Amino acid sequence: MTAWVPSEALGRRVLCGTEYATVRYVGSVPPTAGIWLGVEWDDPQRGKHDGTYEGTQYFKCRHPRGGSFIRPNKANFGVDFLTAVKDRYGLNDEQEVQHGTENTLVFGKKTVEFVGMDSIAEQQRQVQLNQLVDISVRECAVSHAGQKEEIGRTCANIRHINLSKNLISSWETVTAIASQVQNLETLNISENKMKFPSTSTSVSSVFSKLKILALNRTEITWTEVVLCAPGWPALEELYLTSNNITVLERPDNVLQSLKLLDLSDNQLLDGNQLHLIAHLPRLEQLILRNTGISSIHFPDAGFGCKTKMFPSLKRLAINDNKISQWSSINELDKLPSLRSLQCHNNPFMDTEKNPETLRQLIIAKISHLEVLNKSEILPAERKGAELDYRKIFGNDWLAAGGNWNPEKNKPSEEFLAAHPRYLLLCLKYGAPEEGELKGRQPLTLKNQLLTLTIKCPEKPEQKPVEKKLPESMTIQRVKGLLYRLLKIPGSELKLSYESSKLEGKEVELDNDLKPLQFYSIENGDCVLVRW
Repeated sequence: MTAWVPSEALGRRVLCGTEYATVRYVGSVPPTAGIWLGVEWDDPQRGKHDGTYEGTQYFKCRHPRGGSFIRPNKANFGVDFLTAVKDRYGLNDEQEVQHGTENTLVFGKKTVEFVGMDSIAEQQRQVQLNQLVDISVRECAVSHAGQKEEIGRTCANIRHINLSKNLISSWETVTAIASQVQNLETLNISENKMKFPSTSTSVSSVFSKLKILALNRTEITWTEVVLCAPGWPALEELYLTSNNITVLERPDNVLQSLKLLDLSDNQLLDGNQLHLIAHLPRLEQLILRNTGISSIHFPDAGFGCKTKMFPSLKRLAINDNKISQWSSINELDKLPSLRSLQCHNNPFMDTEKNPETLRQLIIAKISHLEVLNKSEILPAERKGAELDYRKIFGNDWLAAGGNWNPEKNKPSEEFLAAHPRYLLLCLKYGAPEEGELKGRQPLTLKNQLLTLTIKCPEKPEQKPVEKKLPESMTIQRVKGLLYRLLKIPGSELKLSYESSKLEGKEVELDNDLKPLQFYSIENGDCVLVRW
């Protein structure tokens, strides 16, 4: 007996036991008899080859051992949506009427049969299905919509659907299900590897009321998001985690009502990708955990000014990234509406060993922050952080040209680049008194100017430059100076120095918060800049 294979089986999602796969080939595999399915497993460890058998390649796999041949009777092609709903909620025929025993009632030794109980049970089923508002058929092997209009007749009140981890192969199937749900507000179709439209979709009313959409682990690209987005006119929350999204593009005239966007676990090409989504007018929450970004900057606004990007952004999560420069934290103060920040597990946090001091620095740098790493910032904590910041960097301010006399108070641009809020804090609390700064000077070293030569060894067209820098100047602020000279972001610069006392050796300047004197740099030494 030949096993049944559905039409258009190629590309369909199947379940074999507990393992998920995609059909890549249907046909014979000589010298064996009968029909085989060539499948690419979601878990490549389950496979045996790359689609090649005895020298003939029948299909291709991403992984060299991600494929197998299986017989059709081993593949579960799934069920329709309503069948899954009835099975999940115990409303199918078998569970409702078991061998007809519910149709009889025993009085003593006499059995009385109730006529018409089957039709009553069917009516009760319809009533119960029509009462369902929130439906979850996660991991129920749903692969297709079923009979046309059947869902709308049976489950008229659905508003929220969880269809995650099923056997949905295409966006068309999602649309076929959703088109029968008049008031759909929430849809989760995560963990379905499916095909999305490659051309712009025509605007329809299918998703006209959809507010929340989860497309995590669906292999969707940002281009496909933008192509589908005209059909989501009321969408407020969009979850796109773990989709290998690397580049973004400007979503013109779409996603205009979006309030939350989650791009976590996508390795974005660089922080500049964020500029392409920076003009979503209502975006209030942006989640960028583990996206590989190493820097954030808003080039349209100078220090102390507000950017026109992300005008409504209140909550930002940048945990688990590669941000190493405090300059990126300075940039966040340019966001006009930012109130909450999560930034755990970034290299810049390793520059300060005391977690309380680290928290104070962040609070002082971002003026309107109310919540940091899920902990509320009370007014007293903010005041203490800002007063301490004013003291900690007071000597640097003086060394950079700061002065208690307002007419002579002209700190260098390098200082202002590293501490954009410092002058505002002095206006708010007054300049730090001389007594406040005593004891903060190094005991054995004086704050003196170093004459250093700055070279770019890999860029011979860049002529060496001689600069006088205070030895208390931090590496971070040296990078700020170099940014102005070279127009290269500090996050991309790698600094080292060589000295006549260390002939043939380079010392890496690898801690942004340490001053030049920490590395024992002296007059006449040469700072080497690479990027």
